[in-house]
Amino acid sequence: MTITGWLQILVYCGIVVLLVKPLGGYMHRVFSGERTFLSPILAPLERGLYRISGTSEREEQHWTSYAAALLFFNLAGFLVLYFLQRLQGGLPYNPAGMTAVEPGLAFNTAASFMTNTNWQNYGGESTMSYLVQMAGLTVQNFLSAATGVAIAVALIRGFARASGKSIGNFWVDMTRCT
Repeated sequence: MTITGWLQILVYCGIVVLLVKPLGGYMHRVFSGERTFLSPILAPLERGLYRISGTSEREEQHWTSYAAALLFFNLAGFLVLYFLQRLQGGLPYNPAGMTAVEPGLAFNTAASFMTNTNWQNYGGESTMSYLVQMAGLTVQNFLSAATGVAIAVALIRGFARASGKSIGNFWVDMTRCT
């Protein structure tokens, strides 16, 4: 490896170390529901989403209900993405007139985007319509990453609250992460 390569690695590691404290503190405040500099803008939006979805930020879940919510949420995301691909021929925002994605490829793509592995066995612009790319793939890129962060936060809470009966609220964690 060249000296430039080693310098890039050192600079990258240095930046990561410098960001640990401020970013970690910010994330702790966000997931604890404490006030941050974005709270005046995002807190009313959050409360509105909680009201619409029928949950409360004060409502905690046992790990089994947290896991069930996570699994059902990901199943719904998988099904939406799968059917968007299968029905894209008849959906709007398809100026190239692309036909439905073959079932196996649609399944594989939906599963890979739901699990945040994003394995792509196709040419995006020659296989997926604009709607599938926007409402399916891009949305899953955000939600699958947010799911991973929610799992990490729940795991940390589980260790911190070893004798507790709850690990937070999946819907609140997803909202705050997204």
